[in-house]
Amino acid sequence: MADAPIEDGELCLVRKNSPTPSPNELLSFSRVQSSTVSPVRGRRAHVGWIPPRVAPLLTRFPEVFARPHGGAVGLCPNLDSYGERSEAVDAVLQTIRQDGSLTCLKGWRDEKYSVMPKFSDAPLMWMERAATSLFGVKRYGVHVNGYTVSDSGEVSMWLARRSPTKQTYPGLLDNLAAGGLAAGVGIKHTLVKECQEEACIPAAIAEKARPVSTVSYTYDDEEGVFAESQFVFDLKLPLDFKPRVGDGEVQEFYLLPIHEVKELLASDDFKPNCAMVVLDFLIRHSFIEPDTEPYYQIFVEGLHQTL
Repeated sequence: MADAPIEDGELCLVRKNSPTPSPNELLSFSRVQSSTVSPVRGRRAHVGWIPPRVAPLLTRFPEVFARPHGGAVGLCPNLDSYGERSEAVDAVLQTIRQDGSLTCLKGWRDEKYSVMPKFSDAPLMWMERAATSLFGVKRYGVHVNGYTVSDSGEVSMWLARRSPTKQTYPGLLDNLAAGGLAAGVGIKHTLVKECQEEACIPAAIAEKARPVSTVSYTYDDEEGVFAESQFVFDLKLPLDFKPRVGDGEVQEFYLLPIHEVKELLASDDFKPNCAMVVLDFLIRHSFIEPDTEPYYQIFVEGLHQTL
């Protein structure tokens, strides 16, 4: 049975997490097309968005970034391989990182993320995770909804509370496990790894997670443009299994009935994109239904926004 309509707070959550920068406010980051994307030479591959304050910094590196053309910033055509593009851009970012002018680079993680127009395309290059917001390139990740079903059929959900020392969103509620998709690493491999590291879930259990959806959103802040898409999995856990804190990214786990999860979802206690993943779970499992939730269609549309 569906519960009463969710308060407007949840509607605001989806909107707040997905403001779309206008083309007039951002510059397109494009790469003159190589054969890995299209057989048509000269065709551009649009891979991201550069905030206006970042574009001038790139003019200091004409050997890497071509002069802006038609409002777009591109890489020099002589950088014609995955390795050359990756290494050239990384050298630029390392230089900018040293002068301390961009706060996002202070969170350098030594994690490589793939850069491509669409997930189905071959990557054009890799980029340091902390720098991806400077170029607005699409980032991908994996989020896991952990839940249980009692003998009487009652569904409860496992939620994590993030460590107070996390670089981003410290102390907020999170999904059971989640992590970014590093360059060259598979989706299911990432899922199993994050389950083991964050919640001490054995691989034999984590591998039973089912791919069920994606959640996409775009937002901008003082650190740049964040265009992200999360691969969502549902993992039904045994009633006698309890996740344990692993690598320190989580301070505690809670098993909560769905009505409490819904109440928390309308609060400010959730990491925004994790709240969207939980909202997707509630919709798919009919805990939110269109006859009783006036914002049902808006919720569904809000979970799949792209720039």
